[in-house]
This record gives sequence, C-alpha cells and structure tokens, in this order.
Amino acid sequence: MSMTTERTAGRRAGRRRGAGAAPDNRAPNYRQLRNPFPLMSVFSDDEAANMHDTALRMLEDLGMKVLLPEACRIYAAAGARVEGEMVYLGREIVEAALASAPRAIHCRAGAAHRDITLELGALAFQPGAGAPHATDLKRGRRPGSAQDFREYTRIAHHYDVFQMMSPSVEPQDVPTNLRHYFTTLAQMELTDKFPFLFARGTPQTLDNFEMLKIARGLSDGAFHGGVHAYTIINTNSPRCLDIPMAQGLIDFARHGQLSIVTPFTLMGAMAPITVAGAITLSHAECLAAITLTQLVKPGAPVCYGTFTSNVDMKSGAPAFGTPAHFQASLAAGQMARLLGLPWRSAAGSASNLNDVQAANENQLGLWGCLLAGATVIIHSAGWLEGGLSVSYEKIVTDVEVLNMVAELCAGAKAGADEIGFANALSQVAPTGHFFAAPQTMERYTTEFYAPIVHDYANFGTWTERGAQDASTRATAVWERILAADVALATPPDRLEALRTFIETRTAEGGAPPES
Repeated sequence: MSMTTERTAGRRAGRRRGAGAAPDNRAPNYRQLRNPFPLMSVFSDDEAANMHDTALRMLEDLGMKVLLPEACRIYAAAGARVEGEMVYLGREIVEAALASAPRAIHCRAGAAHRDITLELGALAFQPGAGAPHATDLKRGRRPGSAQDFREYTRIAHHYDVFQMMSPSVEPQDVPTNLRHYFTTLAQMELTDKFPFLFARGTPQTLDNFEMLKIARGLSDGAFHGGVHAYTIINTNSPRCLDIPMAQGLIDFARHGQLSIVTPFTLMGAMAPITVAGAITLSHAECLAAITLTQLVKPGAPVCYGTFTSNVDMKSGAPAFGTPAHFQASLAAGQMARLLGLPWRSAAGSASNLNDVQAANENQLGLWGCLLAGATVIIHSAGWLEGGLSVSYEKIVTDVEVLNMVAELCAGAKAGADEIGFANALSQVAPTGHFFAAPQTMERYTTEFYAPIVHDYANFGTWTERGAQDASTRATAVWERILAADVALATPPDRLEALRTFIETRTAEGGAPPES
C-alpha cells in the first residue's frame, strides 16, 4: 500500500467523510527535504570557537585511547605521537583532515529517486534504531526478533518521510555470526532506500559490501565510485575508540562508504555535567574519528555526529527531550557549522510507553535538532525507554509529526493563485463563507495535510466510534501496512544470487563480530 493510499484509508477511517466527498488526491514528495527553519545558537561565536580550540588542545595534550593497533599505526604515520594505546594528535593533522572531508555527500539508494545529498541545509530522517526490544499493543514488550526487524523495515519503508534506513531492532533470534546476512538481506528485499550496514569487524563489513554489490548489480569499480551505504560509529566516551569501531572507520573509508561518527555522551555520566563541557568532549572525539577516515583515504565520506543528553541525577538513567538535550543539539550544530560538515543529531524518549511524556520528549528533542540545522535526525520516531525498545504505535504517531514538519519544508506561496482575488476574495460577499468559492473547490482535496492517525472528529462522533486514543488508532495503521502485499525492492535473480552467497558463507561458518 502506498503512502497516499494509507493516508486516504486513515482519513476515511478517522473522519468518516460523506459518501460524496472527493478522494484525497495529495501525493506529497518528502524525499528531498531542506531545513526551512532559522538556526539557533546556544553559545556566542567566540565561545564556540573556544570549545573547538579546547577540543584540539585535548587531542594534543590529553590524547585519545585507540584500541586497534592498525589505527594507531595510521595515526603515527601521519605524525601523531603514539604511546601504547594513547594517540596524541597535533592540530595541524586534524586541520588537514578536516580540509579533505567532503562538504556534500551524494548517497545512492536502490532507486535513483531515493538518492539523497547530505550537506548543511539538507534534512533527512531515520526511525529509532539499535533497540534490543520491540513493543506494540497487540504482542507486548519482547526481545527483538527477525520478524520485528522485517516488520519495522516495512513500516519505515512505507513512509517517504524516512529517507534512510536504520538498524531498527536487534534480531536476537539470529546468531551473531549470521546476523549481518539477515539484516542486509531484509533491507535488500524490502526497501530501496539508502541502507544501513553494520560495521562489526572487517569480515562482516566485507560480507555486507559484497551483498550490496550483488543486490544492486554493482561492479567493484561502480561500488567504490559511489556512496551506497552508511554505518554508525560510536566512540566510547570519554576519549576511547574501540577495536570494532576503529576498524569500521578504516573499512568504510577504504571502500568509499559513509561513516557517521557519533559519540554518545551523557552529561554527568560519561561526559562533563555542563552542556559546554560535554559538547567539547564529544567534539574532540569526533575530530579524532573523522581524522582517521581522512588519513585512510582523503575525501572519504564522513558525517559529524553527536548524541548528547543528560542523566537523571536521582537514578543515573538516561534522559531525553530535556532542556539540556535541546541545548546540546544547538551547541553541536554550532560546532558542525564551524567545520562546514554535514552532521547527525537525534531525538528520542526515555518514557516507558507511548504516552504524553513520550510525545513531549520526542518533539522537544526533534525541535532541538531542527533549529540546530541537523542534516540527519536519527531516533526521530518509535524510540522508547532511552533506546531499549522501539514501539510500533510510536513510530506511527511520531511519523504524524515528521510529516507535518516535511509539509513545512515546502513553504507557502503567495502568488496571484494563492491570494485568490479573482476566484476567492471577489467571489464572497460580506458575512459569507468560502466553502463553495472556486478556489476552495479547486483545492479542497489537496491543500491541507491529511493526517494518518490524528482524529479531528468532535467528541460525540469520536465517542460513537469507540473513543479510541491515538495509540489504539496507530495499531490499526501499522496493521494495515503489514497486511498489504510485499513488493520486492530487488529483482528476483539478484535476490537469488544474494541468497546463494549467504548460503555459501553460512556453510563456511559466517563471520563472528570482532571485539
């Protein structure tokens, strides 16, 4: 079922329009968004510059712990001082790396109309990612499974407002040495959007690259000549780059694929308790990781990233959608603009269910990202419990907000047709109404956003329909999506070749993740 069909079905179910009403003919394109919002800063330009300078000083004087010997050798060959696992980066090395990092990255999806360009000013959304559990109102909270991963992929593919796929939920019923085969195959089968590939050691990464080449019909030259996939690289704050993440940076850079560097820093826990201190630490870690990609291959695609919020100082639990989270996003945006690089930020919620707290936290976090000018916003929908679960209902209710944001990205026009002097203003007498004006009749099926889950009925009508809240209505929405026929995103012959590759590698033992 297409997004437009789903909207039409949702609107008919939610509002019970009359039998004579015209169908919803809107067909919006949410695939190439630009951020229309004025950017905010939380610090002055001088303060931001001082944070950047302090981050460079940290890398020079305090160093970064790097657990992968190959990465240490690469840093050393560039002139860094390496003492055991400690790498001390001179600012001239970092500055040279930043100069070679691309300011715009053209990301090639499975279909050309799904391609996106990541640069400052562009806007792309990803659903919640990396959760060990899934939850919905029908089946309850449970460990993430292969079925959950496939279903979440289908839901994310259904909505145009997600331009990039994410590692939604960990399929824990698939062995770790085979899991990357399953997650990559599921994406190649079910979506033609820009895919996520795990970087959990070179054997798994190379398997993933080979599978992508098979599915996309790419030669080695074509694969290396374009950006066809991305991964997320998390540093281990404070100031540590572990073996699989360092190896992921190297492998993706060598093969010309995109790394999104994302320190996960929580104020008061693994980062200073202040916004300025936490972002300075995150910035330093980003600089060290970005530098590694450019030392491996100058011009390698890489995105700056941050995921910084605070902990609840009473329990130590992560908190999201807080004022500190909002400010941290603004500060990260200042640092990214100072570098000129595309960058990633995140929304999310610490609530345990899809309730008012969840909506409030996700929206405040989302607006922090939007006003900070984030290029990619991950965890924009579906995330609960600070990332411990993804909710089927929440992805739907959050998509409602993302769709509205996407509508705002189109702006509003004020030409003669929109002002409507001839076909609206001059057609209605004083104290009249515009329901039957020519302009209204021309536009009434296309002018306004049609909600997928919100219900605009009055109390009486809503009560007659069963008095369902938004989460209950969202259940019906995702059930309709999953009940629809599956359209394969890759030609059958390539899928067969892909399955043959997986069967061969499985018989050989697969590829355990490196640690």
